[in-house]
Amino acid sequence: MQFKTPYVAKLVYPSLIWDMPSIDNKIYITFDDGPHPEVTPQVLKMLDDYNAKATFFCVGENVKKYPETYALLKQNGHAVGNHSFNHLNGWKTNNRDYYKNIDKASEFIESDLLRPPYGRISPSQIKHLKKKFRIIMWSALSYDFDTRVSKETCLELSVKNSTAGTIIVFHDSDKAKENMLFALKGFLKHFYKQGMEFSVLS
Repeated sequence: MQFKTPYVAKLVYPSLIWDMPSIDNKIYITFDDGPHPEVTPQVLKMLDDYNAKATFFCVGENVKKYPETYALLKQNGHAVGNHSFNHLNGWKTNNRDYYKNIDKASEFIESDLLRPPYGRISPSQIKHLKKKFRIIMWSALSYDFDTRVSKETCLELSVKNSTAGTIIVFHDSDKAKENMLFALKGFLKHFYKQGMEFSVLS
């Protein structure tokens, strides 16, 4: 398991955004796979408790099903990004279908930010999509989605692998809910005490 992105990945794909400048004492919390009508509002409440802003990479299909939940993201001052319409794996999808799926998601998600599901995107897909999007990866993963990982481990390693400029991934999904809510609360509490600011990717 790679909780922290290997430096070599950043060297191989330098046109992707893996982290942000560390000079501003900010951490960038991101969420994938939502919005979810029950989980996402809980996340928003927790973020609000710490005056935190985050970036939500939304699945177009979920935005279509839950427009009211999606609307809450912008109403609360958070940023949104494209996570494809059906959560497609770029390595397993031909380019034409992959681009069409992302374009379909754009009908529901107004953003120039894109995160490829699973982080799997080919060089040709990068070349094509970066004409329209800033492709956002991550510098730390919480692994909240992995049932083999305890919620305590999610928190411990999320904190250990984060610092100013880190882009960290959580998931506002039903599958990740238990681990995510526990780890997110501890993560926010830890870095809030350190005076860190939680900002959107913009």
